[in-house]
Order: sequence, then C-alpha cells, then structure tokens
Amino acid sequence: MQLTDNISYLKGVGPTRAELLGKELDIHTCGDMLMYFPFRILDRSKVSTVDDFDPDEPYIVFRGVIRDLHTIVNGRTSRIEATFFDGTGQMMLTWFNGLKWIKDQLKSGVVYLVMGKPALYNGVLQMVHPDIEAASFDEEQGNHKFLPVYHTTEKGKTKGITTKFLARVVDTLLPQLPRPLAETLPAGIVAKYHLMDRDTALRAMHYPDSKEQWQQAQYRMKLEELFFIQLDYQYSRLSRRLHSVGRVFSMVGERFNTFYNQHLPFPLTGAQKRVIKEIREDMRTGRQMNRLLQGDVGSGKTLVALMTMLIALDNGYQTCLMAPTEILASQHLDSFKKLLAGMDIRVELLIGSLKASEKKKIKARLEKGEIDILIGTHALIEDTVRFARLGYVVIDEQHRFGVEQRAKLWRKSDVPPHMLVMTATPIPRTLAMTLYADLECSVIDELPPGRQPVRTSHGTDAQRALLFDFMRKQIAQGRQVYVVYPLINESEKMDLKDLMDGYESISRSFPQPQYQLSIVHGQMPAEAKAYEMDRFKRGETHIMVSTTVIEVGVDVPNATVMVIENADRFGLSQLHQLRGRVGRGGGQSYCILMTKDDLSSNSRKRIETMCSTTDGFLIAEADLALRGPGDMMGLQQSGILSLKVADLVDDEPLVRATRDEIHDILQVDPDLIQPQNIMLRKHINQPSSISQWSRIS
Repeated sequence: MQLTDNISYLKGVGPTRAELLGKELDIHTCGDMLMYFPFRILDRSKVSTVDDFDPDEPYIVFRGVIRDLHTIVNGRTSRIEATFFDGTGQMMLTWFNGLKWIKDQLKSGVVYLVMGKPALYNGVLQMVHPDIEAASFDEEQGNHKFLPVYHTTEKGKTKGITTKFLARVVDTLLPQLPRPLAETLPAGIVAKYHLMDRDTALRAMHYPDSKEQWQQAQYRMKLEELFFIQLDYQYSRLSRRLHSVGRVFSMVGERFNTFYNQHLPFPLTGAQKRVIKEIREDMRTGRQMNRLLQGDVGSGKTLVALMTMLIALDNGYQTCLMAPTEILASQHLDSFKKLLAGMDIRVELLIGSLKASEKKKIKARLEKGEIDILIGTHALIEDTVRFARLGYVVIDEQHRFGVEQRAKLWRKSDVPPHMLVMTATPIPRTLAMTLYADLECSVIDELPPGRQPVRTSHGTDAQRALLFDFMRKQIAQGRQVYVVYPLINESEKMDLKDLMDGYESISRSFPQPQYQLSIVHGQMPAEAKAYEMDRFKRGETHIMVSTTVIEVGVDVPNATVMVIENADRFGLSQLHQLRGRVGRGGGQSYCILMTKDDLSSNSRKRIETMCSTTDGFLIAEADLALRGPGDMMGLQQSGILSLKVADLVDDEPLVRATRDEIHDILQVDPDLIQPQNIMLRKHINQPSSISQWSRIS
C-alpha cells in the first residue's frame, strides 16, 4: 500500500469506518493513519496490583473486574462510579464525561485493563477517567510487548473507533507499507542530532521493541515536526523580506512632531520609545511591515499605535484601526479625539450599529480622502469600504479576528499596507518562536509611571459576606466595582441564569437608592449594552454585573475592584485580561477570584498563579503549560499549530534548536537550491496546513 491510498482500502476498515475516521480523527489516508501517533505505550509485561503499586509511576496498568457500576446525579451534574477488584484489593473508578459510552460499554464481571494514575481521595483509592480496555485487547496483540494507546472521541467509541480498533488497523498497515519509507530531513541534521532513520521511527512510534526505542522515535518525530514548522514560517518570512513591496514612509513630519512635543499625555516609557523606533525602521525600508506588538494590559500599546499612524499621515497616507467590538472601537475613537484635540486630523468611526445614511456619508468621505484615520470593527472589511490611499493598518486584539478577515483588510490597497497587529494577551516565547516565526515581534514590557500592580486574592462562597463588606467600603470611598460571571456560550441558559441569580443576590445586598447597579451581557441589544456601559463609565452606577463582554473595551479608571465569579471556569489568559480592567487609575486596585471550595488540581494551579504574579508573560507560560497551544487565544479556530507529537513547553530546547538550524540554512541558501536542501524545497512547494500569517497579518 502507498501512504496516499484511502484508508477505506485497508483490510478491516471499509467505507463506513473510513468515513468515521475522517470525521472524528481527520484520518483519510494510510499516511494520516501512520501519522496518528499513540499518546502512550502500554508495557503489557508490567501489570501492577492494587495492594502493591509504585505511586511515583505516572501511568499504571491494573488488570481486574468491575462491579457495582452506577450513576450518581447531583443537581445539574452527574457521574458514574464503579468498584474495581483485582484479587488483591479494590479501587473506585469515576467518570464525569462520556457517561453514555461508559454505561453502554462497561459490564460487571468482565476482565479489563485499567490504566491511569490512582490517588487517595477522602481515604479511598480512586482513579478519575481511567483509560480502559477489555483484557482481550492485550490478548489479541500477538507478540508485541508494547501496545499503543490512542486518543479517540466519545462518538468514535460508540461507533467502534476505539484504541483497540486503531491499534489493529496500524498493525495491519505497517507490514504493507513500502520499506524503507523515504527520509525527509537533510543527512547533516540526522547525523548532528543522532536521529533514528524515519522509517524505523515511524514504525517504532506505534509498536516499539522497548521504551528506549519509543523515546528515540519520539525525539526524531518531534524534531522533524518542529523543523518543518520553522521552515514554513521562516521561509515565508524571508521571501516576504526579499520580494514583497511596501510603501516607503521616508519622513517623520509635522503631525508626529506636533503631537510628540505638545499633546503627549505623559512621558513615553523606554519600551514605548524602542517599539516606535522599530516600527519607524520597518516603514522606511520599502518592504511591507508585518509586526506583532505584545504588551500587557495598560502598557500603552494604543499610544504607540496612534503615534505610528501619525507617521503614515505625515507621508500622505490614510490609516485605519480595526477592533473586535463596537465598545472597544468607540473607546478608541474617544481616546484618539482627546489626544488629537486641536490638531487638524480627521478621525471617524465605522461600526455596524450606525444608521445606513451615516455609513454612506463616511464611506463617501473615505473614498475621497477626506478621512485620515478610520476606526471600526468588522464593518471595515466590507466590500463597499474603499480608501483613497490606505498605507497603514492596525489590528487590535488580533487573535479575535479570523485569517480571512485580516486578509480582506490587507487587500484594500494596490500596494499592501504596513500592518501592525496588537495583543494584550502575552504570547509565551516558545509559541512566539513557532506560531509567529514569520512576523517581526515587538514587546512593551514596562507599565507607565504611577500604575500600581493589582492585588489579587482568592475567595470562596463561605467568605461572600466579607466580600460584600469590602465592596461597600470601596464604594464608600467613591470607587466602582465589576462583578463578572462566565458565559462560555451566549446561548447557554445555565450560564445566563447564573448571571441573573447573581444580579438579584447583589441587588438584595446593595439596595437602591443607596446603590445603583448596571447589568451587561451578550444577549442584550447593542444600544442597551452601550447605555449601561456609559452609565458605569460616567460614575452613575456603583457596580457593573457583567459577562466577559467587558473583557476588552471598558476603560474606567475609577473602577478599583474586579470580582470574578466561578473563576475556575476561566483560562489564565482570560483571567489576566479581566483583571486588566482595573488598576487603570492612580489608586490601589483589587481582583477577587471567587470559586467553590472544592477545586481540581488544574483550577487550583490557575488560581494560585493569578494570586502570585501580575506578569502577563509568566501567566502566559503557565497557561501554555496547563492548556496546551491548541486552546491558547482561540488558535483552534484559525487552524494553526496542531502539533502531533511535539510539546512547546517540554520541548522548548528543540524549538530553539530547529529555529536556529532553519535560520542557518536560509542564511546560506535562501532559495533552497543547493543539493542537500532540495528535499526541503519540495516540502515548501507542497500544500501546507499551516497558514501563512506573513501574507495576511
């Protein structure tokens, strides 16, 4: 069989299962199956007993029977518990997810292999969400000493796509593949890093002869994966540098100098000056700038964006800023107009909620060149929005926009405009070295003078009376308070109910007319949200009860308390963003993370991290370690960086090594035409699943 053959032609698969493999696991060809690696290798010769196992082992295998399988319902949640016996002792097995499959598939009295990490809970030995297979899985694998354990899905399991099935498919596939499978890495790289050849590595990834061989195969495949990710990004970046054409902004003129000398609200930090200089250098090269600007909440990214937009105006070009929400776009308009007051610069706002007649007027003026700076939301990318001379684009909170949305804005000029994409979600250095290898990166790592770090603490329901007392004291001092509830999906009735229940509870504890409350959530009309936000901003309400719609876009220096309810349901980056809504004035601010008493280990780590540091980059590193790159900043929606075997946290040395190797190769052979690099050129010419960010952002 060939790697390009459809998986349905393999014995034991067929059209029905092939369709399921495609939908559930993105496996369509024999090559896809070969590259679908197990996440563990099971040593069938090493089975532990309940009364005698090594608690330091990260993954333990038991063999025994299940009894007393039953469902426990607790309010809106339920779980399945079962008692496991192996002849030496017993252990409780617990599942919170995939309950239907567990209930349908597991039978009392059947012998199973139970795999995972046991722990004592209330004095009882327990394993939560163990990997489990019928003992026949072990018996069917012939002479293989080590067996692969694959991830699958709940739906896949119900249709027979189990780890046992996948192991059997791979066992059938391997002998039918051509041998040896072609090498993809240059011989020099293979020799330098003492790599296993690719054919042996791919086979050993599924059915190794030893743990050591599996580890060597993993090392080989990790390095290969990171190597080609770096090649895709760095080659794209170099090609853009060598071949792309951009506007030449040759001068820093009257508008920039007037603003700098007469309108600057406070002295620039050293970091802001450095970043402006980096952007200025990019703009004068004649190549299109593609720069990522990272900066913690409140670090002064918007001021940098405005000042570099003034450089574009001084060179005779229009600029625009695209923000993810109407609230944030409107806030940018207000701050720009205040900062530019008295200067002859025409700034306008284009958002979806404007009347059709107003939009028409703005678009007409824009096309005539009568608008210098246009601020807006997705409305900017509509086909009817045409610029007279667009030269510079700023995208705020860039991860909230899809690839195609950014590309539409980029195409609104005959010569690609310079692009600055900004994020207040700090990006871990390992992620930046891979995901943003094709972008120039700038970092603002200083806060403006006078800003005090936000004090963060953890509270539970038992301490709610103390929380309310603290809120009253802050309000008595003339301060304002945010209370934020999670709303994972705007259609989730349960979450909206939590918000409304919380609002009613706070209303009882903070009665009118002494206290005024606002409420904001995503299901409200835009006008109603804007009205409530504006009331809070003007100081007419003391407490804003909200969902995460206030994560970006509300700048109220007088708000000094951020209460985050059910904080364990948020990721670290989102918690950090929410905390950034306070601490924007001169006074001391506070963030209180409210949770239930009983937290999972991951949730507790997140809360402890938030309480121990306000450094966004440390938080981002912790978030990457806890959640993985697929969940960071909504990357999955962009189809970016789906790693099969490498881990950006654990494999940071390999990330650095492959980055440096690709850099050295391209320095000597930028077009990859030397004999030893021809195979790399072939890789570049193949369709890639990795988005070319340099072309669009």
